[in-house]
Amino acid sequence: MPFRQAGTIRFFVFESLLDAALVQAIFTRQGGLSPDPWASLNVGGTVGDDQSRVGSNIERCFKAVERDPATSHDVWQSHSSTVVFAYSPRGEQDRVRADILVSDTPEVTLFMRFADCVPIFLFDPVRRVVGLAHAGWLGTVRKAAAIAVKAMQDRYGSQPKDIRAGIGPSICREHYPVGPEVVEQVRQTFGHAADEHLRRENGATHFDLWSANKGLLQAAGLESIEECGICTASHPEDWYSHRADRGQTGRFGALIALA
Repeated sequence: MPFRQAGTIRFFVFESLLDAALVQAIFTRQGGLSPDPWASLNVGGTVGDDQSRVGSNIERCFKAVERDPATSHDVWQSHSSTVVFAYSPRGEQDRVRADILVSDTPEVTLFMRFADCVPIFLFDPVRRVVGLAHAGWLGTVRKAAAIAVKAMQDRYGSQPKDIRAGIGPSICREHYPVGPEVVEQVRQTFGHAADEHLRRENGATHFDLWSANKGLLQAAGLESIEECGICTASHPEDWYSHRADRGQTGRFGALIALA
C-alpha cells in the first residue's frame, strides 16, 4: 500500500522506490499540532503558523520514519532550478535559495515543503545518490527535474537508466487553469510537445504538471518513473492546496535519505 501510518502520522511512499537502502516519505496533513487554517501537520514556517508548532510538526515527521531531525538539510524554495549538494545537515547555516537537493551522504535527510507544486524524488541505487526537487509551473518550465538528473550525473556519475523517479502528490490538470503568460513559457520550453501538457477546458487553458515533468525525466533518459496520480486540490483531507484553499493553508513535508 502506498500509504503508511506511524501513530497519528499518515504518509505516502513510492512503491517503486521501496528499498532497504532508502528512507522516503511524503507526509499528509494529518497528525500535527497546528490549528486551522493550517490544520494539522503544517511544516511551513512562512504561512503565519506559530514557529514552535511548525518545529514540533517537523520533528513528528522525522520520528515517524525514524530519522533524526538534526540530519535535515532544507532550502528556501523559490521556484528556481538551482541545485544544492548536501554534504552535511544544514544545522545553523542560513537556508540558501534553491529548489533541488542532491546528496550521497547517509547522514543527511533531504527535506522540502509543498502545497500543489510537484515533489520529485530521485534515487540511484547503483551510485547511492538521492535527489529531491520542487517543481511548480515555473520550476517545470525551468526544467528542474532534468537539471536534478544532470546534477546526479555530473557530480556522482549516475546513469539515467539506473535512476528511479517518483512524481508525488500535486495539483492535477483539471484543477490547474493557467494564464497566457504561463502558456507562452510552456510553449517555449516544450515546443511541439507543449500541446501534450496543455488542454483547453471550460474556456481556460489547463497545465498538466504531471505529464510535463514525466516528459522531462523521460527526455533525460530515465526509464523508471512512478506517478502517484494524487491531486492535492481534490483531497483536502490529506493535502494542503494553495489553489483550493485560496492561499490560506499550510505546507506538507517530503523527505528522502539514504539509510
